[in-house]
Amino acid sequence: MSRPPAAREAVLDAFERIIIAEGERTATLDATARAAGVSKGGLLYHFGSRHALIAGLVERLHRRIDDDVDRIHTAPDGAISYFVRSSVALETPLDHSFVATVRLAQGGDRQAAEAIGAVRSRWLVEIGRHVADPSLALAITLIGDGLYYHSALQADLATRAGVIDDEIGKPEMNALVALLERIAGESR
Repeated sequence: MSRPPAAREAVLDAFERIIIAEGERTATLDATARAAGVSKGGLLYHFGSRHALIAGLVERLHRRIDDDVDRIHTAPDGAISYFVRSSVALETPLDHSFVATVRLAQGGDRQAAEAIGAVRSRWLVEIGRHVADPSLALAITLIGDGLYYHSALQADLATRAGVIDDEIGKPEMNALVALLERIAGESR
């Protein structure tokens, strides 16, 4: 698969940053062009409308999810370990695309909402390939959601208050992964 042009990616980076930092309503074409350091005409060359810009963001999210699903499938420590541990990864390119798309969905964008649903389904299907019990696969994906939410909330609190006290440490994460892997082994 060929790589998208750098200017196009810079526009998407700027669009994501604005949505995450200032909200989806602030992410206008003009604001995005300014933040990307391109003219509005340059932005329109790659994305002819705000709808096209959102479609580009959704496409980018799906590319990043394709890569993540490949990593789940080929993870040396196993799918459960990779998925659960990566659920606390913030400030990654995938996280930025995911958060920006969620914020667009929260703002009422149907295309973004459908993309988030598709992402969650992809993760569930992939975990289901590695876990015999469909209910356990669902539980693992929901645990991933909870870990992500917890990490994001703690990061937000740390930013606001300057302290973070409720991190999930390595021993707790190791114990959680071991528990899930044991349950998955027992369900085979």
